[in-house]
Amino acid sequence: MKNPPNIADAKGKLGVLLVGMGAVSTTTIAGVLAIRRGLAKPIGSLTQMGTVRLGKRTEGHSPQIKDFVPLASLDDVVFGGWDIFAENAYEAAKTAGVIDTALLDQIKPELEAITPMSAVFDRRYVKRLDGPNVKRGANKRELADQVRDDIRRFKEANQLDRLVMVWCGSTEVYLTESAVHASIEAFEKGLEQSDDAIPSSMIYAYAAIKEGIPYANAAPNLSADIPALMQLAQQTGSPLCGKDLKTGQTLIKTIIAPGLKSRLIGVEGWYSTNILGNRDGEVLDDPESFKTKEESKKSVLDYIFQPNLYPDLYAKLCHVVRINYYPPRGDNKEGWDNIDIFGWLGYPMQLKINFLCRDSILAAPIVLDVALFMDLARRSGMSGIQEWLSFYFKSPMHAAGLYPEHDLFIQLMKLKNTLRFLKGEELITHLGLEYYD
Repeated sequence: MKNPPNIADAKGKLGVLLVGMGAVSTTTIAGVLAIRRGLAKPIGSLTQMGTVRLGKRTEGHSPQIKDFVPLASLDDVVFGGWDIFAENAYEAAKTAGVIDTALLDQIKPELEAITPMSAVFDRRYVKRLDGPNVKRGANKRELADQVRDDIRRFKEANQLDRLVMVWCGSTEVYLTESAVHASIEAFEKGLEQSDDAIPSSMIYAYAAIKEGIPYANAAPNLSADIPALMQLAQQTGSPLCGKDLKTGQTLIKTIIAPGLKSRLIGVEGWYSTNILGNRDGEVLDDPESFKTKEESKKSVLDYIFQPNLYPDLYAKLCHVVRINYYPPRGDNKEGWDNIDIFGWLGYPMQLKINFLCRDSILAAPIVLDVALFMDLARRSGMSGIQEWLSFYFKSPMHAAGLYPEHDLFIQLMKLKNTLRFLKGEELITHLGLEYYD
């Protein structure tokens, strides 16, 4: 095992740059501001409320994570970002309709002070949206340079010590790796030629990585998950993580599926349907954007159930995912799951799950956690893919030749053991035999 790294101090201001100032971003920003003012609790945030056990169970030593590893303080976080609409964070939060106006009004001045920079946007990649606050450039390389200039100006204007970028924008059309993604040289040539295989999210990822700052992808877009940007991240020291925040229905899948598998209960079919009415729902009403989301959501069960190892239980699994745009629902997403299972001697049973969730309320604490943990990774000298943050994603990035770990409970063990490793503490295997020697 490697020796624990020396972690640089967390003192100073941390800039959190959010791409897309829609419901998720404004809910994150407003939430942090409210928590700082003592108006709310950081429920759902591992960095703010979670604990990590150290040593044996009998020792009773479980400090809060934020007291165990040197995370940036919420008081030191400064938010900024880009959006295709020029309205400030207060106006955008009211448009999103997630947080009550009564709470927003208590932090109105701070929200109004956050105005988005003009965005890199191309309707070919997100067909159901359009807006006026958009950058212009001769080619995609020029657009990337404009984003890099934005990053530098934001850092200087706010006297920041460090930065993190999180893509919170919409789901782009489905793309797969191509020749332009194979190397840094090919990618930069593609930027100059405005290659169609380089969507907006890749331009942001390139700009962040080129500046040496962490980049996290909260959507299922290909984004930084290509060889060229992984190579660049190793050169510049940028940590990477993604893709697609695990919030509603997929969160439930990664809780339920490991339980079924652990008891060797067979699954014949898993039918999932969602209705949602926010901007995300409108974007996903386009078949090409839905394809990107569908691939992210459907891969989860394949990797958890491992049908190649358990053919009698999962080889014939019929997995169907549907997403329906329903404007009256707003940001309140509803997921229905019908799970056809079978047990001893093949006798059939069923599970029915109806999850009425608030999409951005579940996503906001994850955006915060990812930003703070990615900053920790950068200060710890950890570059490239941060697999220990798979806990937060539907389609986690992983090294070539590995399968992604989707079991939520294994993911949480991985995350907490990484924190123990960073601080030179003994890793916990949960073997437990030492209590009976």
